[in-house]
Amino acid sequence: MGSPAFALPALRALHAAHEIVAVYSQPPRPAGRGHTLTPCPVHAEALKLGLEIRTPPRLRREADEQAAFAALELDACVVAAYGLILPQAMLDAPARGCLNIHASLLPRWRGAGPIQAAVLAGDTESGVTIMQMEAGLDTGPMLLRGTVPIGPDTTAATLHDALAELGGRLVLQALADAPPPQVQPEDGITYAPKLTKADGKLYWTRTAAELDRQVRGLVPWPGAYTELAGETLKILAARPESATGAPGTALDDRLLIACGDGALRLLRLQRPGRGPMDAAALLRGLAVPAGTSLG
Repeated sequence: MGSPAFALPALRALHAAHEIVAVYSQPPRPAGRGHTLTPCPVHAEALKLGLEIRTPPRLRREADEQAAFAALELDACVVAAYGLILPQAMLDAPARGCLNIHASLLPRWRGAGPIQAAVLAGDTESGVTIMQMEAGLDTGPMLLRGTVPIGPDTTAATLHDALAELGGRLVLQALADAPPPQVQPEDGITYAPKLTKADGKLYWTRTAAELDRQVRGLVPWPGAYTELAGETLKILAARPESATGAPGTALDDRLLIACGDGALRLLRLQRPGRGPMDAAALLRGLAVPAGTSLG
């Protein structure tokens, strides 16, 4: 059970090692300018692999869907970023229950956005927890954990890919070894809420280190942005530097912007209706001299 690209390594690994009797994903959604119904990544991959695909729009209070799931007589169900809440009857149906591939080192960063949250908070490592699912939000007992370092250049996108690959390996190990479940500790619990577009706005009164993590932590979505002369600029890459000035003010002609503490060098940007470009290319069509204010 999965929907986005994060679940693909696990799907491929499970297909190579086990018999998959069904794949569940979110239903196709309108996409592109023509609003064509488009399957999610897991749906598309399942079709390539010749697997049975099921896309119910909901599961709770759907007796027929729950009965169909129970009729599969599963040994186990693996869940990775599926997007629907499983009712208790489905959690209990497989012989070994439902195993979740969660993209954090539980109990840190329970919730919808654990990958972004780890980068935004300045964590030095993240990881994957294979968890036995229960009714609570990411509260089930842990079976396996693996870690991935977060460096100064790590983005949410690069961390996503590393964790997805790790999740595919760990879930195979969990199924093979059946490690004893461990109750999550009560201390160290944090929550990662679902992000919105508003979370991308850069407030220049914050420190350069915080804004650097915001830029890296919101790649590719919702993306960091600032305003310049009524135009919204997406900030795709940046670097903190040591400099001082009024927050939000350009300190040179090469997009060094003063922050509440330090400054942020903007390296890669995107103007409305344009493709991504490096700073030098942007400045050939948009002058941002020293003293310019960004908001």
